[in-house]
Amino acid sequence: MKIRICILVSVLLSLFGISPAKGVTVYRTEALHPSIQTIRTRVFDKAYFPPVIQLDNDDRLIISFDMFAEQNEYLEYRIIHCNADWTPSALSVMEYLDGFDRNPVDEGELSFNTFRHYVHYTIELPNESVRFKVSGNYVMIVFPENQPENPLLQVCFSVFERRVNVPVSVTTRTDIDYNREHQQLEFSVLHPNYDIRNPHTDLKIYLSQNNRNDNEVRIDRPLYTKSDELVYAHNPGLIFEAGNEYRRFEMVSTRYAGIHVERIQYFDPYYHVDLYPDQTRSKGNYLFDQTQYGHFTIRQSDADDSDTEADYFVVHFFLDYDNALLPGAIYIDGEFTHGQFSEQNKMKYNFETKRYEKDLYLKQGSYNYQYLFVPHGEKRGTTALIEGNFHETKNEYLVKVYHRIPGERYDRLIGIGRSISNE
Repeated sequence: MKIRICILVSVLLSLFGISPAKGVTVYRTEALHPSIQTIRTRVFDKAYFPPVIQLDNDDRLIISFDMFAEQNEYLEYRIIHCNADWTPSALSVMEYLDGFDRNPVDEGELSFNTFRHYVHYTIELPNESVRFKVSGNYVMIVFPENQPENPLLQVCFSVFERRVNVPVSVTTRTDIDYNREHQQLEFSVLHPNYDIRNPHTDLKIYLSQNNRNDNEVRIDRPLYTKSDELVYAHNPGLIFEAGNEYRRFEMVSTRYAGIHVERIQYFDPYYHVDLYPDQTRSKGNYLFDQTQYGHFTIRQSDADDSDTEADYFVVHFFLDYDNALLPGAIYIDGEFTHGQFSEQNKMKYNFETKRYEKDLYLKQGSYNYQYLFVPHGEKRGTTALIEGNFHETKNEYLVKVYHRIPGERYDRLIGIGRSISNE
């Protein structure tokens, strides 16, 4: 019965997202080749901040990734401007970039003293060759030199203008329940010095929880408007499952087992890390734990530079759940899975051990993760079945306000709002 309720809630909430037309490219951060691992996007000097920087500001985006190779490869990247829904915009390169269409990836360093050989690449944006002319969504695509038709990875990020202020508040007293399983947002768009003629048609507002793609929601209509303020409240699309604090584990050394690690063993050619078996938390009580909202940090305890000295381990995940006939699938979710629901992070049921299992190849460090249940035929995951929903949970919410000025051919990102629940 509880599974059916979870599915029904997931279906109802998904109705408030708006999907682009079939056949249109929708960009997401992901590796497109098996040699690419550990894609990270960071805003310089802002730990765990969403991949959003301000236009014409000192903000810098640091994008890094590893490529399994024995030597430095010659790579290039290009940048594409996108609409609010991450489909390609109608702008030409000259309209959104000040610089070159294609640029080399210069910063590549060979791994040092690791069993798994790789090259660590870093790209900083903007840089001397590339500056952004307009706000909005962008995707950076990396490919081998002179082979743009063979992309290796793509990374999504946003550039915003501070044209409006977006104060956001989060409450656990929702229109669904009171201090129980959900959290509800309320926000305003304050525009005393910016003209928004028709907010119902000109604005596109997207909300996300912990930078997840699957539960991102689009809101179109304010509850009411004032002369210089738009108020968004008491809309079903503003209600999110509260979830639970992310689980975490740490593997920073081969000399000792870190947090939530049962054992580390070497089987030629790699180290293998067995995590302690996870239990379902949906029927228990809420327990606070320090969270990084699903992010991960690369670290090797004895390294001078963890980016090139951290090794890759085979990590074995175990989830005790004796039901092989679920009407859906269970996925490992966290920043390191890039919000994807694919075979790469899908749990498999082991009938001998009566548990769900999955092996992932991960770089040494500290990781946040959770288990999401995705009903058959759906694209949105739910925390209700495995993790549970507790109103006390700390979640990061991001509101992005896009404005398409009548006559223009792109969606400006005119402001963002960010809030942490229960903080």
